[in-house]
Amino acid sequence: MSALFILIAISLLVALGFLAAFLWATRSGQYDDDYTPAVRMLFDEGLRKPDAGSRNQENEKENRNTTI
Repeated sequence: MSALFILIAISLLVALGFLAAFLWATRSGQYDDDYTPAVRMLFDEGLRKPDAGSRNQENEKENRNTTI
């Protein structure tokens, strides 16, 4: 029976620790911007340099469009 009380006390301490961590994260601004991370992947394409394979594909598309 005493082991049960010890386990309940430990679980309450862990729960309070998680609550404290959550409150600290919300007050420090961790969850302020919830829109930008969702659309960040849409704008990363322009930041990369195209590799040789993609340039060749673009040139082939341009050649097809001009010969038609």
